[in-house]
Amino acid sequence: METIPRAEYPRPQFRRKEWMNLNGKWQFEIDCGQSGRARGMSEGKHFNREILVPFCPESRLSGVENKDFMECVWYQCEVELSAEWLEANRRTLLHIGACDYYTEAWVNGQSVGRHAGGYISFSFDITDALQEGSNCIVICAEDPLRQENIPSGKQSREYFSGGCMYTRTTGIWQTVWLENLPNSYIDNVKYTPYLNAQTLHIDAHCKNADGKVLKVIAFFDGKWMGQAEMRVKGTSASCDLQLDELYTWSTETPNLYQLQLQLEEDVVDSYFGMREIVYADGKILLNGKPVFQRLVLDQGFYPDGIYTAPNESELIADIERAMQMGFNGARLHQKIFEPLFLYHCDRLGYLVWGEYPNWGLDLSRLDAWKNMLPEWLEAIQRDYNSPALIGWCPFNETQMDQDASLLEMTVKMTKAIDKTRPIIDSSGWYHVDGIGDIVDIHDYDQNPETFKERYDALLDETKKVRCPHAQTDTRPVFVSEYGGIYWNEKDQDGWGYGESVKNPQEFLDRYQGLTQALLDNPKISAFCYTQLTDVEQEKNGLYTYDRKAKFPPELIAQINRHPAAIEK
Repeated sequence: METIPRAEYPRPQFRRKEWMNLNGKWQFEIDCGQSGRARGMSEGKHFNREILVPFCPESRLSGVENKDFMECVWYQCEVELSAEWLEANRRTLLHIGACDYYTEAWVNGQSVGRHAGGYISFSFDITDALQEGSNCIVICAEDPLRQENIPSGKQSREYFSGGCMYTRTTGIWQTVWLENLPNSYIDNVKYTPYLNAQTLHIDAHCKNADGKVLKVIAFFDGKWMGQAEMRVKGTSASCDLQLDELYTWSTETPNLYQLQLQLEEDVVDSYFGMREIVYADGKILLNGKPVFQRLVLDQGFYPDGIYTAPNESELIADIERAMQMGFNGARLHQKIFEPLFLYHCDRLGYLVWGEYPNWGLDLSRLDAWKNMLPEWLEAIQRDYNSPALIGWCPFNETQMDQDASLLEMTVKMTKAIDKTRPIIDSSGWYHVDGIGDIVDIHDYDQNPETFKERYDALLDETKKVRCPHAQTDTRPVFVSEYGGIYWNEKDQDGWGYGESVKNPQEFLDRYQGLTQALLDNPKISAFCYTQLTDVEQEKNGLYTYDRKAKFPPELIAQINRHPAAIEK
């Protein structure tokens, strides 16, 4: 029996028993002339290759490893379904974890849905197209990467990788799976914790459930903690769940409650964390306590899977690698990470910032905004319930000529959906005055002395100090990119920021000088070091691209764990 790649349940915070993983060998074709629809590929014809889903065709793990531009690709598989699976009054959803960029799916020759966006999960109800026995599922992905209205993150628009742009990801790159559920079912839920009231507010969206009762029961470590009921009105239901005992979620104690949701026959197992993020007096507070965010930049690239981790163990290992070096979280850079990664952040107490891969977009174009905004809002809604996710950043390094009103609109729309987390309007470079909650700075000065002097000037409260690309004020200051120290022990190929250090000790001295300057400054609330691992030609990671530590983790940890001024 063949082993299914990435066989784990892909959505741990919303788990049902009846599901089928479709990862594995699919038929595959590169449609150079984008003639597949005319040639009948939607009916499962003219496939001559194979690919291992969920790995993108550029990756070694896919078995294809085609690094050239592929503006259109097709996938096909046969799925056997029993009469029990197809019994009356039940629905089947086709879930696609991520597919870059324009996706259309067919079942038995019938179109079942379309989606735009290369990073977020989506699903189609395919019930009416199914039959007992063999079912032909076809997925087409169009990826016009070189168009400036398409968000591409760090995917290179040149044939070769270069600078801080890397190998592309085309088509399916996260798990494809089927879910079997009753006709009346819970579509999604939204959890908002209130620590002072010791309650969890629940907003639920349901399908075919008007007038029905949704029940919720909370547990902690197997002990009953409370229950509530709510009646569905139309598609919506809400309630406040009072908890018998309060166990807060934090980096030191990442406590998670278990939650069971039941709408008649539909039973969902979930979890939540009780925590509160606020910002006041230049500090970011977790549950009322100042917590210095010692973050590392994580771009989520893998040598053999590119955007896709080869297995769940590697997702966990990257978090553990960072924590071993004394980091308590990460800035998830220019990529929307999968729900399974966030789950492990939740259970390990690992703080993360969510970001949209806006690079590649010309934000002066309205059609670029039309592509970006819907997917960004989908991401906020999908990942809202993660206690580890403590802030949003829709843009990275926008230019001065971008439309400020559109940036402001994005921030306001984000706040309308999520009033519980701080927002950085645009990380580094150009900021729109007054709309972001954090003063965010990118600073790659490699001289610890001049670096320290610049931020020491913040201590003079009689004046505002202009740091690189940002005007400081009373908001928390987050140096969200710094360091990036170039070190490639084997040879001098690739690049990093500044002149390469000559040996590990020189690296540690520079790292300590830069990092200590931020930790000792009472005006700094967070930092993010660039970066966790090397990525292709970029050789400024604390680990190599294949995840070997360049320096003893305990030495980096000793520097990072030095008490921060705001924590004293």
